[in-house]
Amino acid sequence: MDHSTHHAATGHGHATWATAMKATLHCLTGCAVGEILGMVIGTALLWGNVPTMILAIALAFVFGYSFTLFAVMRAGLSLRAAVKVALAADTVSIAVMELVDNAIIALTPGAMEAQLSDGLFWSALLGGFAVAFLITTPVNKWMIGRGKGHAVAHAHH
Repeated sequence: MDHSTHHAATGHGHATWATAMKATLHCLTGCAVGEILGMVIGTALLWGNVPTMILAIALAFVFGYSFTLFAVMRAGLSLRAAVKVALAADTVSIAVMELVDNAIIALTPGAMEAQLSDGLFWSALLGGFAVAFLITTPVNKWMIGRGKGHAVAHAHH
């Protein structure tokens, strides 16, 4: 661990934007996989908007946590310790990301009724992820700089 990463991981000093962007992108990847999978499953099963969004958000948390969980377990942590790290590292990040992304989808005219084959569905989803990334990155930077959030996971990488 280099000097700047150590400071970001331990909460001493400040977190770099690069570290915050990397942590946010890592989180976004897990969220995106879970959310898209939930949308595909809900749509394929002809579920309504509410149950589909609940499934998508739940899977976003599952995949978001699991990406961190497997990373810190590879670093040698036990399952129990890894779960604690994943919960501490990702809860705020995933929650902010999902809140922003789903608000954008809900506020985009026609996006909630769009099907998987519609460009509007994908543009609203990807646009939501882009805005969520822009909003979540400063949140993660602030948390990492205080030794919280993704700093907890980075201490174990």
